[in-house]
Amino acid sequence: MNHHSEYNNDIEAAVEVMRRGGVIAYPTDTVWGIGCDAACAVAVRRIYEIKHRADSKALITLVADEDMLAGCIEGEIPQACLDYLRESDRPTTIVYPKGRNVASELLAEDGSIGIRITRDNYSNDLCR
Repeated sequence: MNHHSEYNNDIEAAVEVMRRGGVIAYPTDTVWGIGCDAACAVAVRRIYEIKHRADSKALITLVADEDMLAGCIEGEIPQACLDYLRESDRPTTIVYPKGRNVASELLAEDGSIGIRITRDNYSNDLCR
């Protein structure tokens, strides 16, 4: 088996776990993360349990690209945010005023959501 097919098998296996509401550990562009399907409330709650994190301390949501980002927020992506994200070479999480299409557990009390477009190949492929 070559490296490419092993990589694809790893991605497919991780995606299957997430589709079933499971939780995975995976590399991101900053640290190893604990991840799940952001639309699955049961899985998101499980991450809070694993991390022993208070519900009020928000988790960040990773997306693959600007289109996926747009699907997770209400309204348009502010142009200033797009400009910054396109120019920055550093991992950047931005808090948007209103999230959508994700588990409510990922939203802060005011409905805001922290999202980062991941540039790490593995986590980006997982998001796709």
